[in-house]
Amino acid sequence: MDWNRVEGNWKQFKGNVKEQWGKLTDDDLDVIAGKRDQLEGKIQERYGIAKDRARQDVDDWYGRQSWN
Repeated sequence: MDWNRVEGNWKQFKGNVKEQWGKLTDDDLDVIAGKRDQLEGKIQERYGIAKDRARQDVDDWYGRQSWN
């Protein structure tokens, strides 16, 4: 499974993302539009964390998703 599935089904994943990162606004989610680098950047911005930490947090979230 690669990130393309998240991009292709972004409307379905937006709720999960908002649940995980509540500081992200609906406008943020619209701008992100499933793009991983945009998601990491917004998480970094809203939570004031380092780029590597944001990447790890996204990896962790991605790994917890049920794809079946």
